[in-house]
Amino acid sequence: MYELLKPWLFRQDPETIHERVMHGLAWLGQRGPSLELIRQFFSLRDPRLEVAAFGLRFPNPIGLAAGFDKNAVAVRSWAALGFGHVEIGSVTALPQPGNPRPRLFRLPQDQALINRMGFNNEGAEAIAQRLERLQQTFGRPPVPLGINLGKSRVTPLKEAPQDYLQSLSRLWPYGDYFVINVSSPNTPGLRALQDKARLEELLAALTGFVQGRKPLLLKIAPDLTWEQIDEILSLVEDYRLAGLIATNTTTARTGLQTPIDEDGGLSGRPLRGRSLEVLKYLHAQLQGRLPIVSVGGIFSPEDVWQRLENGATLVQVYTGLVYEGPLMVKKLCKGLLQRMEQEGVGSLAELSSTP
Repeated sequence: MYELLKPWLFRQDPETIHERVMHGLAWLGQRGPSLELIRQFFSLRDPRLEVAAFGLRFPNPIGLAAGFDKNAVAVRSWAALGFGHVEIGSVTALPQPGNPRPRLFRLPQDQALINRMGFNNEGAEAIAQRLERLQQTFGRPPVPLGINLGKSRVTPLKEAPQDYLQSLSRLWPYGDYFVINVSSPNTPGLRALQDKARLEELLAALTGFVQGRKPLLLKIAPDLTWEQIDEILSLVEDYRLAGLIATNTTTARTGLQTPIDEDGGLSGRPLRGRSLEVLKYLHAQLQGRLPIVSVGGIFSPEDVWQRLENGATLVQVYTGLVYEGPLMVKKLCKGLLQRMEQEGVGSLAELSSTP
């Protein structure tokens, strides 16, 4: 069905269609019986797919990456569509409109997207209020909820720790884990927070607040050198973060078939090779000491398996969902189970040596 709809959908403005989809999912999330029908059709539950990571249990390893549901409007619907976890955001301390439109572009020949959204979101206060209403009405989400935190555009870099802390403290009751996003290419100067001195100051402030009470992860860019990654890993271990998310979008444009000249972060299939390369490097350096969430170019069960056998504990998808449609997670889970049977793997816990 989605393949029949996709040509029509892809003739529409990408951000307009995204907003309509989010509106529909938000509506669906308020309807219990309808949501249960969606869950029965779209999700696949099997104990062999369960994963334990940073003190949380996940019904399967496939999560929704940050950026799709920036304002936490469809948390319950994502779980019904089969996701094993949902990461909302990026959320900034202050509400902000993001960059001017157009700012989201499809590259169909490459199965990719370019975005320069610029952390458009309603701000930590409004999103906290929404999550509080959700919790009061329906209880906690049925799968782990991650909250991805970014820096407000108007906040100077030297004040970044206070900006992140403002969001973290306001959203603290609602997230099962939190992610420090210093790797988006679409907020001026943000990636400078990956530099050692600035990152150390930021980690010191945030881990001082967290004090191990909930998992705190760091999301890194794919465009870092190995030396920069080594510096980040040293800090991540020194400050005892719970894990890493690798990777964000890339500013590289190597090998694209689609003729396009737009600034922003590239995601989708062209990112697959670099994302896997970074995963392998992180796994070799960490030797299982920290869980890694792998993101970038995941479309098929083979992609998921490749990430898991190369050191990922969890994976996340975004662009693949745009191209593959709402049955994607069920197909990934079904294909993953088939591969596990072929390989004689009884559960995903056997693949992972991380906590």
